[in-house]
Amino acid sequence: MNFRSNSVDRLFQTFLNLNSIEECYTYFEDLCTIKEIKDMAQRLDTAILLKKGMSYQKISETVDISTATIGKVSKCLNYGSGGYEMAISKLDKEGKE
Repeated sequence: MNFRSNSVDRLFQTFLNLNSIEECYTYFEDLCTIKEIKDMAQRLDTAILLKKGMSYQKISETVDISTATIGKVSKCLNYGSGGYEMAISKLDKEGKE
């Protein structure tokens, strides 16, 4: 599925233009629902834990996420475009993972 467009480019550019965590909180609170933000954070946490070799059951208990969603994140890690890998690698380099 190709979702690339000028509109999506503009959206992503607004992310790149943010300068602090506080600016992210302010912008994302307007852009997304709190649930959407928490869901994205859970998926990232799940990807990090999968990379560390944690079991689906332990991740489900730790992150409070369904095993079905863990499976989707795992599929992205194994067969996706490499986005999780790239983001986690950058967090590792910053010592924030």
